[in-house]
Amino acid sequence: MPSLAAAKLPFAPALRLRLGTRGGVARTKSNTGLIVNVVNEKPSHRAGAALARKALFLVLLTLLTQIGGIAFLATIGVSYVAKISGRLARLAVFLSLYAAATVAAHQVAPLFGRIPLPCFSGNSPLKLQSPLYCVLNRNYVTGDLLRVADALSGHMAGAFPGTVTLALDANFPFLDGFPLLPHLSHSDGRKLDIAFYYRGKAALNGQTRSPIGYFAFEQASAGAPLPCDGRNDLLTFRWNLRFLQPLFADWHLDEERTKAAVQWLSSDGRKMGVEKIFIEPHLAKRLAVDNGIVRFQGCRAARHDDHIHFQVAE
Repeated sequence: MPSLAAAKLPFAPALRLRLGTRGGVARTKSNTGLIVNVVNEKPSHRAGAALARKALFLVLLTLLTQIGGIAFLATIGVSYVAKISGRLARLAVFLSLYAAATVAAHQVAPLFGRIPLPCFSGNSPLKLQSPLYCVLNRNYVTGDLLRVADALSGHMAGAFPGTVTLALDANFPFLDGFPLLPHLSHSDGRKLDIAFYYRGKAALNGQTRSPIGYFAFEQASAGAPLPCDGRNDLLTFRWNLRFLQPLFADWHLDEERTKAAVQWLSSDGRKMGVEKIFIEPHLAKRLAVDNGIVRFQGCRAARHDDHIHFQVAE
């Protein structure tokens, strides 16, 4: 209930006219001419909602980009000190600080053992599938993993001229153990996802069925091993996303090149330190690449019939 802060009305049925609000206090005037200040309690609710929104943005930016949360906190501080109140102005401050932090991470991360995959790689046979991975700071790997990725892409380009190997999610720039959601293991610089190779009427290079390289799942054939069939886990990153599948390009998995990549990782890559490769069991069987280091990632992890995951030993 609003409280009367300035005066008490002389009689109950007095007519009040709203004059406006100042600093959370609503000013009204009764038909007796008496000005009455009515405390408006809504600003405290609005302040609480604003704080909750800021906390949510902080968490989301940190989970998506690692350093975005720091840039967001810095934006709040700069805006307060400089008395910047407009939304567009604050957005410009945030984007400037985030861009500066991203550039700084490229320079500082190697001191902690992580190297960014190049955002602009020219004629290299190894490219990031989308600039989004650079923008979100999800393109960091150890030196050992970078050497394997470069060697794999060079092998694929030599065996299949013109082939471009596309990198997807890698790791964040800092802190071992910091999760790169929705992945369960990309937390130490030693893991990298690469996109499948595809065919239309001919071999496709530098293209994926999905705009980000993920979620365009290969469907299992009849009788193929499906270890997660029939499970309904509540806590899982294994999303089937059936509603998205008709939206992706109608291209086919290039089985020859995809098999060649897995075989190289299992042989030459293994000599360079590759210790695990994750793809779905039905694809391992289909491509005839089931061996000691090709494994199933489990039913709570993301599906691996839209990309290849590999990792190097410590």
